[in-house]
Amino acid sequence: MDWITATFFSILAAGFLVGIVVGLTGMGGGALMTPALLFLGVGSPAVVVTADLTAAAIYKTGGAIVHKREGSPNMQLAKWLMIGSIPMALLGPHLVSWFTDDIDELNHVLIICIGFALLLAAATYALRLYVNLLRVRSGRHATDDNPAVRVVPTLLVGMLGGLLVGVTSVGSGSVIMIALLMLYPGLSAVKLVGTDLVQAVPLVLAAAISNIALHGIDWGILTPLVIGSVPGTILGSLLAPRVPQSFIRRGIVVVLTMSGVALLDKSGWAPLGVDETHPMLIAGIGLAVLVVLPIVWGFLRKQQGLPMFGSPTIAQLEDPAYRPGVVGMKKVDGA
Repeated sequence: MDWITATFFSILAAGFLVGIVVGLTGMGGGALMTPALLFLGVGSPAVVVTADLTAAAIYKTGGAIVHKREGSPNMQLAKWLMIGSIPMALLGPHLVSWFTDDIDELNHVLIICIGFALLLAAATYALRLYVNLLRVRSGRHATDDNPAVRVVPTLLVGMLGGLLVGVTSVGSGSVIMIALLMLYPGLSAVKLVGTDLVQAVPLVLAAAISNIALHGIDWGILTPLVIGSVPGTILGSLLAPRVPQSFIRRGIVVVLTMSGVALLDKSGWAPLGVDETHPMLIAGIGLAVLVVLPIVWGFLRKQQGLPMFGSPTIAQLEDPAYRPGVVGMKKVDGA
């Protein structure tokens, strides 16, 4: 009963809200949950990462079981990803602790790593849209749900993802996903999601075990986190067909960018070459992302022979069923 405090309910609320977003969009919970808990100030970075990984191992297991029953994952790909990711997830936290002298330095390094991992997660979303744009313009829509496994690149992706998740809890649903999309462009959306989710469960579990062995576990954080995130994820999954996900995902990119910069500032690493980052500058970066990215996206569209704005929209590019029409040698939408 000593746990039932204002902090308990703030963690529960954060878990519930992040769970809804994860259920709605499928985007990795670690990229949202970890910074949320850090900004709430409920624990040190090492303790927060451990609790987040443990909670993720619980709520991701249910989704993986569903995908496995439906036969959606490519188990050969998942196997090679796990061979690369699980050892690195176990090793990653120990590597950081070996190269830091005390707990203060460890937490300082973790905040910097998490900050950069959040910026990387935001960048992978933008990259995924661009890859989808190239695919649509190329006219190659043939799917291959059982491609020949490219063992070495797949192992390297797993190793990078395992190291990133083991140290920061960020990356299992973002970095690995875009790497799979680029390595296996013929993989259908349901196979892509199912494969990523199935390999993410042992990856996150291995990372959680390694972090628990090093830092222990704070039940005062984990308990409300699980109580909030599990029903939130279920509710988000039920709402997903009724909510325009593209707008939410773009909002997440802005939040991840601002959170990454804010954590780098909190660590004492001054972005943009200044001695101290003002909160208004962080807000300005968020505003710049909102304004500048659509313009950059427009120029990328022009390079592909499309108008700066219009079809295919971001929502269409995220829809695996979307196909542009073809008139002669020129692709047009709506045909």
